[in-house]
Amino acid sequence: MGGGGDDAGKPVAAMVVVQVVFAGVNIVYKLAVSDGMDMRVLVAYRYLFASAFLAPLAYFIERRNRTKLTWRVVVLSFICGLTGGSLAQNLYISGLKLTSATFATATTNLIPAVTFLLALIFRYERLAIRTFSGQAKLAGTFLGVAGAMLLTLYKGADITPWHSRSRHHAAEAEAEATNRAMGSLLCISSCFIYALWLILQAKLSKEYPFHYSSTAIMCVMSTLQSVALALCYDSRDVARWRLGLDVRLLSVVYSGVLASGVMLVVLSWCVKRRGPLFASVFNPLMLLVVAVLSSLLLGERLHLGSALGAVLIVMGLYAVLWGKGRETNKVADEDAKVVVGDLLPTTADHQQQPE
Repeated sequence: MGGGGDDAGKPVAAMVVVQVVFAGVNIVYKLAVSDGMDMRVLVAYRYLFASAFLAPLAYFIERRNRTKLTWRVVVLSFICGLTGGSLAQNLYISGLKLTSATFATATTNLIPAVTFLLALIFRYERLAIRTFSGQAKLAGTFLGVAGAMLLTLYKGADITPWHSRSRHHAAEAEAEATNRAMGSLLCISSCFIYALWLILQAKLSKEYPFHYSSTAIMCVMSTLQSVALALCYDSRDVARWRLGLDVRLLSVVYSGVLASGVMLVVLSWCVKRRGPLFASVFNPLMLLVVAVLSSLLLGERLHLGSALGAVLIVMGLYAVLWGKGRETNKVADEDAKVVVGDLLPTTADHQQQPE
C-alpha cells in the first residue's frame, strides 16, 4: 500500500521539479542578458549543449528500433526546430530583455489557449459551442487574451510584498512604456510560434515515432538555425562567443543540459505515466516561482497589472484544460460503451444458443 502511494506521488514530485527548473531558466536568461551576453549566442549555445546531451542518449536508447530518416521527416524536423526552438526562443528572450522574467513567464500560460485556436484552424480540434466543455474552452481562450492585453496595457501600483534592492532594479524602474509594449508583442509572438510547433510536433510524432531521436534531431536543427541567425545579426565577433567560468556558462549549461536535456526526459516520463493534461496543470507553478525568485534575485517589482493579468491567464488556462479534459473523458466513456456493447451477447446470439 505504501509503495503504491509513493508511486502515485512520484509524477507529482517530478512535475514540481520540472517547473522549478524551468523557472530557473528565466532567471539565468535574465542574468546572462543583463551581463551583456548576446541573446542569439545564448540561444545557439543552449541548443548546442542540448544536442550534445540528447544525441548520445537517443542513439543508445532507440538504436535497435529506429527506422531510417526520410526527407519528409528531415524537413518536418527543420520546421519544428525553427518554430519550437530557434525562432521561438529568440523572440522570447528579446521580449524578456525588454520586460521582466515574471512578465515573460506569465505570457507562456497563453500557449494552451493559442494552441486551441490554431488546432481549430488546422482542424485538429472541433468547437462544440453548444456543449459545456466547448463553452469552457472558448471562455478560457477569451480570458487568456484579456489577461495578455491587461499585462501589456496596464502596469498599476507596485505590490511587491518585500523591498529588495539590486543593481537590476534601476534599469527595470526606468523601462519605458514603448519597451514594455514591444516586449509584450515579442513574448506573445513567441507563444504563437511555440503553439504552432505543438501542432507540427504532433504530425512529426506520427511520421517518426521515436521521441528521443526526433528531439535530438530538432535540437541539432535549432542549433544550426540559431548559429546562422546569430552570425547574420552582428555576432561574428569571437569575443561574443567566448565562455568563461561565469554566469554565461552557467546559463547555457543550465538551459541546455538540465532544462532541454534532463528535464525533457523527466517530462516525457510524466506524460507517459499520467498524460499531457496532467503535465499542463503544473504550468502556473512556474509563474509563482519566477515571481518570487526574480523579485529576490533580480530586484524586479511586481505590479498590480501584471498580477491581475497573470490571474486571468491562469484562469483561462484551467478553463481550456478543463474543457479539453471533459471532452477526452466523454470520448473515452463512449468508446468504452461501444466496446462493452460489442462484447455483450445480442438477441440473435441468445437464439442461436443450444437449449
